[in-house]
Amino acid sequence: MSEEPEILFERKGPLALVTLNRPKALNALTLGMIRAMQPQMAAWASDETVKAVVVRGAGEKAFCAGGDVRAVWQAGKDGDRLTRDFFYEEYRLNRTIHVFPKPYVALIDGIVMGGGIGVSVHGSHRIAGDRTLAAMPETAIGLFPDVGGSWFLPRLPGRIGLWMALTGARLKTADSVYTGVASEYVPSVQHEDLVEALASDLVKTDDARGAVDATVAEFDGDPGPAPLAEHREEIDRLFASDRIADILAALEADGGDWAKAQLEILNGRSPTSMKVTAEQLIRGKDLDFDSCMTMEYRLSQAAMAGHDFYEGIRAVLVDKDHAPKWQPATLAEVTDEMVESWFRPLGERDLTFG
Repeated sequence: MSEEPEILFERKGPLALVTLNRPKALNALTLGMIRAMQPQMAAWASDETVKAVVVRGAGEKAFCAGGDVRAVWQAGKDGDRLTRDFFYEEYRLNRTIHVFPKPYVALIDGIVMGGGIGVSVHGSHRIAGDRTLAAMPETAIGLFPDVGGSWFLPRLPGRIGLWMALTGARLKTADSVYTGVASEYVPSVQHEDLVEALASDLVKTDDARGAVDATVAEFDGDPGPAPLAEHREEIDRLFASDRIADILAALEADGGDWAKAQLEILNGRSPTSMKVTAEQLIRGKDLDFDSCMTMEYRLSQAAMAGHDFYEGIRAVLVDKDHAPKWQPATLAEVTDEMVESWFRPLGERDLTFG
């Protein structure tokens, strides 16, 4: 008996559906899934009978917990080209979603992190459910918030994007809506009803975007107060600087419980990742989307050639001792020249969009 495909495509009349179908792996994206989804999205973009796309995750635990970074880790140790191909093709898919000419509705119920953010946040609608848990946790594994993080994080309110990027903060439902990572909230038990309503309503009109907006609005609910709102002033004040040393100093000087918690988190993150991330977001806020993705591919290849990604994956996913030994081990050892080297053009290997 053959195994089920990792990704499923189906139609409900004018509505196309994508199901990320690795529930045991929290629907983490593989290169095979990316390679299947990219041409399908291109085909649906030009198919006049397709009016909108819905993407969802199989099972109840996750929409998509990220990219299959352990496979990339192993490829890097083996000298396999997956360290190039995975990021190159994933970022092209992120861009396809960003420019998709039709409504793209992501049902981000359950865990949505890293690569899962990349296949949702760039679409027109991101529907949180009751189990939503969103995060960009890359600095904990010696990486940086990629999949378009340099585009969307600087465009979140205040300093929320930088705070999320550095700490890997996990946002539940109400906080996901509050920050804008999610655009609406629909109770999890109503997600299937929403899909059916979208399929039905799209039949009746040529105004697909108007129909999707109206149908989603009918289901849109109140997720309740956002706990994060209570810390918004602290986030904007304590993460006001683009320099990591200044942020750490501000947190230490504040001395409050929330500030202490953030300080403890940051003290465990890769110093290189934090400095690269801060610079990435500075540059990203002034770049267009394609330029952000080209920059991120350069960063990805610097990470693959470095130390901390392999050490971070070892500590978090392989040995699971959660005691990474970063190199360099301190912020002071990460020079401006080191950071700048991550952003260097790759020449013929640069990510481009034809």
